[in-house]
Amino acid sequence: MEQFRNIGVIGREGNGVIETLGRLLAFLEARNLKVVLDQELAQLVPVTQPIPNERVGVSPRKMIGEVCDLIIVVGGDGSLLGAARTLVRHSVPVLGVNRGRLGFLTDIWPDEIESQVGPVLDGQFRLEKRFLLDVEVQRDNEPVGRGDALNDVVLNSGTSGHMMEFELFVDGEFVYRQRSDGLIVSTPTGSTAYSLSAGGPIMHPKLDAIAIVPMFPHTLSSRPIVVDGSSEIKMVVGRSNVVEPPVTCDGQVRLTTKPGDCIYVRKKRHKLRLIHPLDHSFYASCRDKLGWGGHLPREDSDD
Repeated sequence: MEQFRNIGVIGREGNGVIETLGRLLAFLEARNLKVVLDQELAQLVPVTQPIPNERVGVSPRKMIGEVCDLIIVVGGDGSLLGAARTLVRHSVPVLGVNRGRLGFLTDIWPDEIESQVGPVLDGQFRLEKRFLLDVEVQRDNEPVGRGDALNDVVLNSGTSGHMMEFELFVDGEFVYRQRSDGLIVSTPTGSTAYSLSAGGPIMHPKLDAIAIVPMFPHTLSSRPIVVDGSSEIKMVVGRSNVVEPPVTCDGQVRLTTKPGDCIYVRKKRHKLRLIHPLDHSFYASCRDKLGWGGHLPREDSDD
């Protein structure tokens, strides 16, 4: 008996997405499953590959989590990040088929659809719960912008080569005043993304922690800090700044700030339910995606 019966499929136009979508739809149809396509993705399906109307429906993305038991995202990690922010409130599990580059979140390759997606549909999978971050921008104690992020919330000067000044507080306690290009507030999920490129630590996805990573700070003593996942993080934009620094969520949602604004970052109450095949390993992904070395040769080996 199938573990999941109503399968939502989300994706966006990109390299090989349509070809992979056709292969996935054929596989799901062969298993007599009901498929619901994201409305935007459905418009990309070419007329040469007509959708079998009796088993494939179409839904707006904001509603698809209400009618499906499982969501399959076809694309890169960026596609899954966007889908996660929409789907997290529905608690529907999400599986990724990778058409991007790294694939830390979308870890099934297109040629593995039959061998990897099949067992998942039968209930053979690993389920991880990943927390997201809520961000709120306040001006004169009034909210002027909100967003959420699976990877990271980033405050930056918005101008190449231009530093900004801000103050950092954790749980109401003053940490430091800093001049830098900005600050990255990262979840464990995002620790292998932008945060890593800025010198942040790699955190295992099971950790309940948040990394705070400065971007090119104007001091050699400023280093990343890892705090409890339930911490409230506040950044106060310095009033001396001549720029209006933006706040970005996963690099996809942009909020505008002004000097004197306060940015609050907290853990989101809802969690993303991310599915992996049974043979998935975080450390193997790091070895593969980040170029880590493999096993040392055995002493009795001729190699």
